[in-house]
Amino acid sequence: MTTQPLSLHPTIRNLTAADCGPISDAFTRQGWHKPVEQYQKYYQESLEGKRVVLVAEIGGDFAGYLNVVWESSYAPFRLAGIPEIADFNVLKKYQRRHIGSVLMDAAERLIAARSSTAGIGVGLLPDYGPAQVLYVKRGYIPDGRGILSHGKTVAYGDTVPVDDDLVLYLTRVLGI
Repeated sequence: MTTQPLSLHPTIRNLTAADCGPISDAFTRQGWHKPVEQYQKYYQESLEGKRVVLVAEIGGDFAGYLNVVWESSYAPFRLAGIPEIADFNVLKKYQRRHIGSVLMDAAERLIAARSSTAGIGVGLLPDYGPAQVLYVKRGYIPDGRGILSHGKTVAYGDTVPVDDDLVLYLTRVLGI
């Protein structure tokens, strides 16, 4: 008996209620804490039209996801009407297979239907290095407002925790 190789091209679809537990479990297996309640909240907000959650699958297996948040919690984006790509994650075993690029393509198409600009925040720790490179290669540039820690602008001389909430926000004018 021969087995068929898994397609390397991801299928992109919207989050369903049935996805919440399996997505949380997939991240737990790789050592990342992403509680099921987070995805349940995302699903509820998708029903309310506040966000779109795009899920990537390879051969029917969950590979990653991202959110398009129509009204960003980052004030400069919200005030300018810039939708934000947020909480973008690809399972480690599927990284460096262009899944992130396919998710970003789909998100940017959604955003382009409503806005000429997409926004995204990226962490400054080394774990975010691949995302930083991806965003720059896609044409995202810093919005010029500096870095934020836990939602507040960091000023010269401030002491802040270096954690996942140390973020630089970027924008891209969409030419789609």
